[in-house]
Amino acid sequence: MKYDLIILGGGAAGFAAAMKANELNKKVLMINDNNNVEIGGTCVNVGCFPTKHMLYKAELIYKIKNNLFEGITADIKIDFEKIIEEKNLLVEEARNEKYKKVLANLENVDFINGKAKFIDNSSIIVNSKRYYGEKFLIATGSKTFIPPIDGIEKVNFLTNKTALELKKIPEKLVVIGAGALGLEFAQMFSRFGSKVIILEASDHIMGGVDTDFEKMMNIYFKKEVIKIIRSAKIIEIKDKNIILENNEKIEFDEILLATGRIANTEGLGIENTNIKLGKKHEIIVDEYYQEDKNIWAAGDVIGNPMLETVAAKEGFIAVNNMFLDEKKNIDYDLIPYAIFTDPQFASVGITENEAKKRKLKFKCNFVKIEKLPKAIAIKDTKGAIRIIVDSESEIIIGIQLMSPMAADIIHEATMIVKNKMKINEVIDTIHVFPTLSEIIKLGAQDFKRDITKMSCCVE
Repeated sequence: MKYDLIILGGGAAGFAAAMKANELNKKVLMINDNNNVEIGGTCVNVGCFPTKHMLYKAELIYKIKNNLFEGITADIKIDFEKIIEEKNLLVEEARNEKYKKVLANLENVDFINGKAKFIDNSSIIVNSKRYYGEKFLIATGSKTFIPPIDGIEKVNFLTNKTALELKKIPEKLVVIGAGALGLEFAQMFSRFGSKVIILEASDHIMGGVDTDFEKMMNIYFKKEVIKIIRSAKIIEIKDKNIILENNEKIEFDEILLATGRIANTEGLGIENTNIKLGKKHEIIVDEYYQEDKNIWAAGDVIGNPMLETVAAKEGFIAVNNMFLDEKKNIDYDLIPYAIFTDPQFASVGITENEAKKRKLKFKCNFVKIEKLPKAIAIKDTKGAIRIIVDSESEIIIGIQLMSPMAADIIHEATMIVKNKMKINEVIDTIHVFPTLSEIIKLGAQDFKRDITKMSCCVE
């Protein structure tokens, strides 16, 4: 049987593509290997959805144990097995509601569970049966990168997937990698009761964000007794010990790999096509997500940024491009992202470091959230905001924020950057008082006046 479109992968990119192709009345075949990640992909099953549920619980535990308010006392007990059981139930419900039921309502889309492999540029084989397609979209996602560490093959290490399947809290957890995933899991397990050490191969954490934010996060983690070792060169793993270059031994019960991700292209029969791969096995596409005359790719499989919302947008645009010849793409400078630690970190637009690399004429500031009335009222003053502005036009080109709820507040910043608003336009916008989102207005006001000498709600 021949299809108008064959989609390899059942995650965000694949679903967005299938829904759009269905709207265009195209006959579609979606193939997902449920043995790898169930339908819905990484995010709903083993990524952002379950981890944010777990992080929220860990934050509740931490705040109850470290109560800052007078007149409130509470005892807390942790049943980790029940925590995992509830997480599993929520994931199953989300997968059924947001993916399985949606798929069932796509009248032009067939679904197969299995491992697909290209026979040539126009056909694939799955479950020993051959299928032909006029066009293909590869959206097979990504997987954990396993670093070449001596002895790691003998260790039953954890990934973001298996860490969420544990039945008990590790007493001693070593997290290798201090990017978003590493920091989130480290803080989460620390708050559940693990003694956590983070090993980072580079000199920086948080994926190399501006130094001021990195320093602040380091201070907060240190206060929670989470040790971070930078420039950590691991020599080998042996007998429940990680041995570093200086012969330091770090004992562990569990190791969590947070060492980045590589594209899921292994076993796809790429060698039978004209598809070209990059250094991290990613599919190399043009600006319109096309790899070959009838093959497109979207989502994690084409590389960074590996974000669910980006994957969905790429899958949607790829289908428009292939069937409607729209020639659209994404302005990646306008994509917000967040690290769901406590405090959260979020960013959109151009950072100070990036502005320097591009040799832009800009000015920026750094305003701590401790000056914000709502933060003072809830006794949570960890964090700061940095706004990057074009020197001549005063158009805001980037905003970075560390604060409670930063991942939610960043959407206001995204609209500011997307619509090229100027400092005075943000100052002129009336906010609800008192709110955490006022930090954006306070950051803008800092360019024009001494905010230490202002009363509340002053324009």
